[in-house]
Amino acid sequence: MVTQEQIDKLRSAPVASPSLIIDGRPHATSDSMPVVSPLDGSTLTQIPFAQQTDVDTAVAAARKSFDGKVWSSLAPKARKNILLKWADLIEQHAVEIAVLGVKDNGTEIAMALKAEPLSAAETIRFYAESCDKMYGEVAPTAPDALGLIHKEPVGVVGIIVPWNFPMMIGAWKLAPALATGNSVVVKPPETASLTLLRMVELAHEAGLPDGVLNVVTGDGNTTGNALARSMDVDILVFTGSGATGRRLLEASAQSNLKRVYLELGGKSPHIVFDDCADLDAAAAAVVAGIFRNAGQVCIAGSRLLVQHSIHDALLEKITHLTQALRVGDPLDLNTQMGALNSEAHMNSVLKMLDGAAASGGQRILQDTGGFFMEPAIVAGVKEHDALFQQEVFGPVLTVTSFTDDTDAVRLANASELGLASGVWTNSLSRAHKMVAAIKAGVVHVNTYGGADNTVPLGGFKQSGNGHDKSLHAIDKFINHKTAWIKL
Repeated sequence: MVTQEQIDKLRSAPVASPSLIIDGRPHATSDSMPVVSPLDGSTLTQIPFAQQTDVDTAVAAARKSFDGKVWSSLAPKARKNILLKWADLIEQHAVEIAVLGVKDNGTEIAMALKAEPLSAAETIRFYAESCDKMYGEVAPTAPDALGLIHKEPVGVVGIIVPWNFPMMIGAWKLAPALATGNSVVVKPPETASLTLLRMVELAHEAGLPDGVLNVVTGDGNTTGNALARSMDVDILVFTGSGATGRRLLEASAQSNLKRVYLELGGKSPHIVFDDCADLDAAAAAVVAGIFRNAGQVCIAGSRLLVQHSIHDALLEKITHLTQALRVGDPLDLNTQMGALNSEAHMNSVLKMLDGAAASGGQRILQDTGGFFMEPAIVAGVKEHDALFQQEVFGPVLTVTSFTDDTDAVRLANASELGLASGVWTNSLSRAHKMVAAIKAGVVHVNTYGGADNTVPLGGFKQSGNGHDKSLHAIDKFINHKTAWIKL
């Protein structure tokens, strides 16, 4: 069990300036960019700023390793053992990595430890175990023919990871891509690159062959764009904003028509009916579902929809819990909400609250130099208000009342996004009807969050396509090849 003493010893540890990792070794660049800590606004270190030529070098290394079959031709059990060793190494270094990540992106340490290195290790183990369990198929044919369906790795995978949970979301994409035998170039987020760089170092320590996993750091306009437009990247997977997702689709169309899989965030409704068996549990789940990691969670339950008869009672409970949250130093185990990722992002969240009748929502702890704000609750939000429609990606909960089931479904679906949702009801019939009616990739019932790797995460509508998590995620990274044999 991690202690505050362990964390405090790592808090002041200097952060070395990392290199790109290409073809299994450090790769020098001519440019760099500062890493600004959201805890106090200080510069932690510098990371490389990969230019077009650096990305081309990384893609070429991935292509060489794939064409040379240094990874895909290994026996599935051998690939599994390397991935399992990688997961073990991540777990062994979990506290060190979690503290490094908190200094880089501001997530509260208690959550960061579980959601980043420990979650990444768990995900890698899940897909490692799939390596020797992916069978081909025999088609049901007439007696004079044999139809075989082979599953093959696609080739070079480009992965662009967001800054809110770079290790967790990175593992969702890296693990199935590698388990299926592909080679990878990953671009971490420019405001939270350090943990993914460390994660790739540990992959090579575990025995991953050179060139199979390469990492390039930099911004989206230069580094990300170079990866997206590469003529030698076969698949691009991304989690982030809708605006960037559209640009990646354009880059695919303007280059080699690479497959593009997108998870573009959400504006998730959290619905509480008046037959909810435990309003205290619902209130606690609502608060955790929007304010953990300062609301910087793709599935955050940012739109509370509450039946009018219990509106005031539930709002009172939520307000009380929110006001009691400990906001502050993310490296304190008792902190319940940490910092926002960057000053620019904090300012964008604060701007979205301009003119809103919010309870909370002010910048706080400015004397620390860090990027902190109070959690905000905005009641009486209407369907066409900007706060109802637009993803804030910060600690802002909107509250809207509804009358009946039909009204709840209408409001829940009154968004261009459809990633997640939640329903609190004591009626099994209503729960099933809500699951069927809500247009979202995940519908939580009498809980919010916590779904493990056995189930997929994917968006409906403008929340994207494809799936992370579960065995369904493997489909993105394989080609199905048919062999039709005349007997």
